[in-house]
Amino acid sequence: MGPAKAATLPPCAGEVEIARAKIVRVEKNGALILDDGRAVLLEGIRLPLADRGSPALADDALRMLRTLAMTAPLQLAAMAPKQDRYDRVRVQAFGTAQSSNPIWLQTQLLRQGMARVAIAPDRNECAADFYRAELEARQGAKGLWAFPAFALRRAGAVPLSDAGSFQVVEGRVTAAAIRDGRVLLDFSADSRRGFAAVIASEDRRAFRNVTPGPEALTGHTVRLRGMVEDYGGRPQIAISNPAQIEFIQ
Repeated sequence: MGPAKAATLPPCAGEVEIARAKIVRVEKNGALILDDGRAVLLEGIRLPLADRGSPALADDALRMLRTLAMTAPLQLAAMAPKQDRYDRVRVQAFGTAQSSNPIWLQTQLLRQGMARVAIAPDRNECAADFYRAELEARQGAKGLWAFPAFALRRAGAVPLSDAGSFQVVEGRVTAAAIRDGRVLLDFSADSRRGFAAVIASEDRRAFRNVTPGPEALTGHTVRLRGMVEDYGGRPQIAISNPAQIEFIQ
């Protein structure tokens, strides 16, 4: 038999880094360990592992990931920057079955509610595909979306107790302004206690070619995500990548 024809991968996934990756172990943090000892991470998603929630849910997510990753070799694609600080390769992962539409591990986990989209500051490939897959699970209350700890937050009701956790927040921007070089997005009339999002001065360059720009978002309804911080008694999320912001029609 000749070699199987390589499947066509989504253009957003980058170049094939490893054509047939054999996964021998999946770590508790979601890292996939190859038979040659290298470690890879699924870029663009966050498993319910370090978050607050049900331990059984975290186990279910890992179990599904192990099934997807270890049943057959994977085709792994990557783009720069390819490695994280621990030299783990950041990849888009696909099944290698003879199919023109291979299983995409990230979107499969998202559709089943076993992960959430998590956009890194320096990478945003395939964000639109991931958001569509996540929306499918959220609308069906699948997996983690059935748990209060992971439920979509309304901007007007983000508790300060969410500080230190990754959350998805939706609401209308009541005011957008540049202050001390930063862009501040307010979602409440209470500028001391209400939820806000901030773009640091050093991150504003990433938004230069974005329309509308973040300073023009007053009146827009958006969905954003990231780690909630306690900033002087108000819940706040730092935005460093335009792909962290979804516009709600």
